[in-house]
Amino acid sequence: MTDLFLLSEAQMCRIEPYFPLSHGVPRVDDRRVISGIVFVIRNGLRWRDAPREYGPHKTIYN
Repeated sequence: MTDLFLLSEAQMCRIEPYFPLSHGVPRVDDRRVISGIVFVIRNGLRWRDAPREYGPHKTIYN
């Protein structure tokens, strides 16, 4: 399997202002979810085939 992809700190700082504010229930790790989305798109995978390290496929998809 391909190595896992994680966004750098600089990349996260650039896109962080576009994330919604958290109210109530704690948010999932944004870096992990966004990195999972990029990984799936780059590798042409189905959401269901994303590595578990990125979290549940439904979380990455939604």
